[in-house]
Amino acid sequence: MGPIVGRYANRIAKGTFSLDGKAYHLPINNNGQTLHGGLKGLDLVVWNVDSVTDHSIVMSYTSKDGEEGFPGNLKLKVKYEVGDNDEMTINYWATTDKPTVVNLSSHVLYNLKGEGNGTILDHLVTIYGDSITPIDKNMIPTGKIQKVDGSAFDFRRTKAIGQDINRAYKQLKLAHGYDHNWVLYKKDKGAIKLAVRVTEPSTDRVMEIYTDQPGLQFYSGNFMDGKVKCSNGKFMKYRESFAFEPQKYPDSPNHKNFPSTVLKPGEVYRQTSIYKFYVDK
Repeated sequence: MGPIVGRYANRIAKGTFSLDGKAYHLPINNNGQTLHGGLKGLDLVVWNVDSVTDHSIVMSYTSKDGEEGFPGNLKLKVKYEVGDNDEMTINYWATTDKPTVVNLSSHVLYNLKGEGNGTILDHLVTIYGDSITPIDKNMIPTGKIQKVDGSAFDFRRTKAIGQDINRAYKQLKLAHGYDHNWVLYKKDKGAIKLAVRVTEPSTDRVMEIYTDQPGLQFYSGNFMDGKVKCSNGKFMKYRESFAFEPQKYPDSPNHKNFPSTVLKPGEVYRQTSIYKFYVDK
């Protein structure tokens, strides 16, 4: 339940996009859309382990031209590294031999009480962004950028996940809770910035995520049904886990006003996300 997802993290509408005048069609695997790269995305393939130290691991994978409908031989590399200050850094790289689209992310599900240890609705969250990309009934962005002011999506001031999650708000009903992309505050392009802080009140555990990505998908475990077994033998139930996924925007290839996800030959896709953990007493 904690994989790298891609080639395209999140959704692509109707599994279709156009690039350089050519239409590409991807497998449909989520309510008529393509989610997290298709039927056999990067979470379902075997990666090569390139190197291992006592604090890091480097893995690589080549997604062949046409795999899951995407163009280009995409060479991927990911490095997980644990630092001296209670942080884990994930660095991503990718190159291609044909123009393609790429959007990678880590889809770890968290509960700061410990996995399978109850609701996440009491976790306190601050998101460093003032807008979302609202969705339609198919969970696809409408193309608009919507301010969070006065809405259930305003996490600029710290609040519990459950404070507004059941409000009679159209966007919440469409996603059965939170499953939306936040537009993060803009700094220098490519700068690593604080995207979200989460605190668990009963343990004072804190998680912070820093990223150079423009978007952050927040998923509040709305579709977890208790069938997924955790590593400790417990089961992951409804709203007992959450995900914060640094990435570019969902369905960007079909929205010219969204940050581009196009990767061309000679270019290098790069991404850095840092996950910091500590106890705030």
